[in-house]
Amino acid sequence: MFKITIAQTDLLKALAHAQSIVERRQTIPILSNVLLETQEDGILLRATDNEIEISEKVPAQIMEPGAITVPAHKLYDIVRRLPDNGQLILGYADTTGQVSLSCGRSRFALASLPADNFPTMAKEEAPFKFVLPAADLSAMITKTGFAVSVEETRYNLNGIYLHTKEDHLIAVATDGHRLACTKHVLPEGAKDMPGVIIPRKTIGEITKLLSENTSDVSLSLSANQIRFALGAVELSSRLIDGTYPDYEKVIPINNSRTMTGMTKSLSNVIERVSVVSEKSRGIRLNIRENLLLVSAAATDEGSAEDEADIQYTGDEIEIGFNFRYLLDILAQIKGDQTEMRFEDGVSPVILQDVKDPDTLYVLMPMRV
Repeated sequence: MFKITIAQTDLLKALAHAQSIVERRQTIPILSNVLLETQEDGILLRATDNEIEISEKVPAQIMEPGAITVPAHKLYDIVRRLPDNGQLILGYADTTGQVSLSCGRSRFALASLPADNFPTMAKEEAPFKFVLPAADLSAMITKTGFAVSVEETRYNLNGIYLHTKEDHLIAVATDGHRLACTKHVLPEGAKDMPGVIIPRKTIGEITKLLSENTSDVSLSLSANQIRFALGAVELSSRLIDGTYPDYEKVIPINNSRTMTGMTKSLSNVIERVSVVSEKSRGIRLNIRENLLLVSAAATDEGSAEDEADIQYTGDEIEIGFNFRYLLDILAQIKGDQTEMRFEDGVSPVILQDVKDPDTLYVLMPMRV
């Protein structure tokens, strides 16, 4: 048996989190469902894909205790179409084998699978536990997450590498073409934690949760699992089983030629010129004394040329880039000025926000 009364807004918010975890195409039927289990002061809502699990406590009035599972996407689609601030009655009777949902004049009956069959992700003992402000964790993920590889064959690059070094917690991501690295003061409890690779899907899910949260986030870490606790929500995830490459070897140490430009101006010039290189994605940067000339040419698309004022003295440098990778990096730089450091026209380039020394980006050049 199971019967509760719950606010539409409360259930909708929790279902939005849960249905995001659930894959629409499942070979295991129970994984398409979300579990609702009564507790003393409400319900615990849980969803999983066997790699990630989310659980959330939601206030509700309990009329008959019990547990049910309901198709996650179907329930979400129904609840989000019901009147805001409405009161929903959810119930289950063994005689029908279906979950009933009513709100005002609306009535629904949904298929259910036994709650006893719902899988639970085993929680490993977490020897490392620490707390980060939501804004700080969100910033670390945002500054690096865009550079995570999407090539499944390079599975060890399909996530953010979180590790410690000396007195810093460091997040790194790379797809082999660009690298993003940012560091944060080492939080208490993180010292000597092993380096772990957080999967791309997990990164996406925790990013959504962080956008709604302004308080601290508790992280629990073992060799194979990471858990994030944000208020009433807990997100658990398996980690990628692999060795992250020695990224420090990729970061140039001889880039002594420095160009500084206004971030917005650089982005605007590159965006304008890139219109004629949508297929090849190649653009050329010609760096002269206090002047940046950006150009692109394609046989079947045309050519373009534009300029931006910069601060630079030294030998002229000509170098090509994939404009999309360059724009992705510039989009992460929130400060007014961007610094680019070169060795020559064929070696990797370092980019940094002038006001953010704790974050750097490395971009591989492209033959144009």
